[in-house]
Amino acid sequence: MSKRRTHSPEFKARVAMEAISGRKTIQEIAADHSIHPIQVSQWKRQLLDGASDLFARGKQSKDKEAGQAKEAELFQQIGRLQMELEWLKKKSQLL
Repeated sequence: MSKRRTHSPEFKARVAMEAISGRKTIQEIAADHSIHPIQVSQWKRQLLDGASDLFARGKQSKDKEAGQAKEAELFQQIGRLQMELEWLKKKSQLL
């Protein structure tokens, strides 16, 4: 049995971009890089399916940062209100 080869993400992206460009057939690309044609097709499909995520990721990170800031603000407010509640309980017992 032969040992399984692993390819870097850069290599996969380069092969997939080459397949998308359409200058060579998938068979030619596979022969040039010594990989199976099905693998080239899979990498091409993964690149095309994930292309929209590349542009959406920037928006998601901004939304995530805004959500974290809002969450931190709410936790501060909860802490402040708990302190006030404890203070009021203490004062009401004195009366």
